[in-house]
Amino acid sequence: MSFRKFVQRILTPPVIKLANRFSAKPDKRRVHLALTKLYYHIRRKPGKKGFTIHLDKNPQKIIVFSDLHKGNKKNSDDFAPAEQNYLAALDYYNREGYTLIMLGDSEELWKFNLFTVHKHNQPSFDREKLFLERKAFIKIYGNHDIFWNNDPLAGLQLINIYGQAVRIYEGVILQFNAGGKSGEIFLTHGHQGDGQSDGNKFSAWFVAKIWAPLQAFLELNINTPAFNDILKTEHNQFMYEWSSAQENLLLITGHTHQPVFESMTHLERLYRQLLIARQQNDTGTIASLQEEIRFRRQEYDHVSEDYLHLKPTYFNTGCCCFSDGDITGIEIEDGEIRLIRWKRDGGAPRRDILEKATLETLF
Repeated sequence: MSFRKFVQRILTPPVIKLANRFSAKPDKRRVHLALTKLYYHIRRKPGKKGFTIHLDKNPQKIIVFSDLHKGNKKNSDDFAPAEQNYLAALDYYNREGYTLIMLGDSEELWKFNLFTVHKHNQPSFDREKLFLERKAFIKIYGNHDIFWNNDPLAGLQLINIYGQAVRIYEGVILQFNAGGKSGEIFLTHGHQGDGQSDGNKFSAWFVAKIWAPLQAFLELNINTPAFNDILKTEHNQFMYEWSSAQENLLLITGHTHQPVFESMTHLERLYRQLLIARQQNDTGTIASLQEEIRFRRQEYDHVSEDYLHLKPTYFNTGCCCFSDGDITGIEIEDGEIRLIRWKRDGGAPRRDILEKATLETLF
């Protein structure tokens, strides 16, 4: 038996026990307090943690992507299958003059070191740099790339990657008028209140430098909403409950890798569309939706009991690392918000609009 296998056999049971007990179990009160604290901090003291964009004064088209988890292009790299779709998407959005908001976990720095990630992902960094050169690039950190927030050398590393300084934020607020009413969209990665990733500086350092590499060495899935369906469901519920209690506010997060639009997961919206198609006796649409539902249930099978009655306040970008190479994101343009997907169609990446709504109707 190799030394690695021996250590894995000894350490795996206690690490699993600790992970199940402490690692990322959601706590609603802590999550809600963390979101409230961050939101009001950005509003009252814009700067290091985030800032506000007044879309009425500074109109712009926005694309939000999260959870790329750029790695080393080997088997454990979740981003590798989706890279070509991501590059095609960035070419399109740069050409169309969009502002790119990276909503956290862009780099997988729990499993890989930054040197490796930089070396194997130069094409995507080069595409992102084009947005930075247009002053249309906003980078927000998540739990898997919290390095950007807590490492003293992060600023120098960003200059090395992008050729110029890059500000790192925890969130951003978009302000706008819709139908004569002021509204806001609050964007953050969504790990706020997670005891594993959103504690004090020591706990954040411990997770990034010791806890996560240990789990990677033991070949264990990190116990976060991205990999655990129970945590994913609780996370979405907590995010929805917080957003629905706010006034004239929409919340956009990442973190779970699961697209959510108007507080419903993509799977739940497919079920709603299926109900409508059956009422209209649209056999072609029924067959198409049933096929799509069968495929999406492989990724996530939970459906909320009251999904038809939720307030449309919570949105989730999904991720840029689906196993089939698809990527999802959220577009905001001219008073409209859209959930989009890029997938290969006959070998060429193609943009699909999965859902859309006007901001005016949401408020």
